[in-house]
Amino acid sequence: MTDTQRLALRIQADGRFELIDWPQPGGTLNTLLAAIGCRTVDAVTVSTDLTMWVDDEGIVTGLPVNGGATALYAAHKPPHQTYHGTVVITGGADSNGDTLPLTTDQITALIEFHCFAGESFIPRQRDRRGM
Repeated sequence: MTDTQRLALRIQADGRFELIDWPQPGGTLNTLLAAIGCRTVDAVTVSTDLTMWVDDEGIVTGLPVNGGATALYAAHKPPHQTYHGTVVITGGADSNGDTLPLTTDQITALIEFHCFAGESFIPRQRDRRGM
C-alpha cells in the first residue's frame, strides 16, 4: 500500500475479506452500494475513527449474520444487534463530514482482529491444479 492509496475493508458474511479502493469525496455512495451489493446503506459508528457500512435491509431480507462485523462492533461498544450480509469498514469522517479511507495502521489492526477472532476465511494451500 502506498501513501496515496485510499482503501476500505470489505468483509463478507462468510468471513472472506478484501481491501477495496475508496473514492474521493463524492463517489462514496456508488462505491458502497456496489461493494455491499445492496440498494440502501446505513452507517454504523464503531468508534470516532471507524465506520461500518451495512445493507440497510440486510436483517429484514434474511441475509446471513456477519460474525466478523458483529464481533468488531462488540469489541468497541456493547452490542445491541447482529449485523447481516457484506459490510464495508472505513475511517471516520473529516471536518466536512466526508468519509475517510482507512490508514495503514487501521487496516493492519482490522485484519489482525478479524483473523484472530476466528471469523476469517483462510483458503487452504492448493497445488497448481487447484486441488
